[in-house]
Amino acid sequence: MADENASLPSTARFGDRVDDYVRYRPDYPVALLDWLQREQGVDSSWRVADIGAGTGISSKLFLDAGYRVTAVEPNAPMRTAAEHWLRAYAGFDAVDGGADATGLPDASVDLVTVAQAFHWFDEDAARREFARILRPRGLAAIWWNSRRLNGTRFLEGYEALLLAYGTDYASVAERYADDARMRAWFGAGFRGAARFEHAQQLDFEALRGRLMSSSYAPKAGHPRHEPMLRALRELFDSCAENGTVSFDYDTRIFAGQLA
Repeated sequence: MADENASLPSTARFGDRVDDYVRYRPDYPVALLDWLQREQGVDSSWRVADIGAGTGISSKLFLDAGYRVTAVEPNAPMRTAAEHWLRAYAGFDAVDGGADATGLPDASVDLVTVAQAFHWFDEDAARREFARILRPRGLAAIWWNSRRLNGTRFLEGYEALLLAYGTDYASVAERYADDARMRAWFGAGFRGAARFEHAQQLDFEALRGRLMSSSYAPKAGHPRHEPMLRALRELFDSCAENGTVSFDYDTRIFAGQLA
């Protein structure tokens, strides 16, 4: 069967995975926000534009700390999920926009954030747009939860499962920027980078949902879907301790100014 995701634009890849995304995708370590505040001078008076905000996981990190956040998200189901989940926060709003055309006014925000989405952007167009909407001396902060590929039998087995059953897993994985590429993207404005340990403890239902939240996991009806789930069950049963497995990440963040 042809790759079912190959022709999908990045803005549409997660539209039919919103429920799993909301329930099973990881949040981000509070230490990341502490680092931005301590090392980069960010504070809760700063206006945040969260680009590619998805269902609002990254927006919530800042809202919980008292920031005002505009979530910019082109995927309507994901944006609607964010609006529903975060509706109680007075400092939150969401707009239909992308990294190259946010729809926000010139020099209107102090901090541009991108969590788990930068690898889908046109990097040059995004840089121009972020520079346009940032106020003088404003910052951009870009981060990922990078899943660890080895170190435990579960992590190594999960990586092997994705390579065996994922629709376009290898091509998606290759899109993630390494440290050198991110430093080059910021150029002379680069201000710093940090890395934090993070993890989810998942029972089988949550592990299945975490897998199915990924754009490269074949959906029901695809010939690899049921074999993939059987392999996942076998992996879980062989690795679980006290009914869960540890899904481990390194959260990598890069921050700087965009002249």
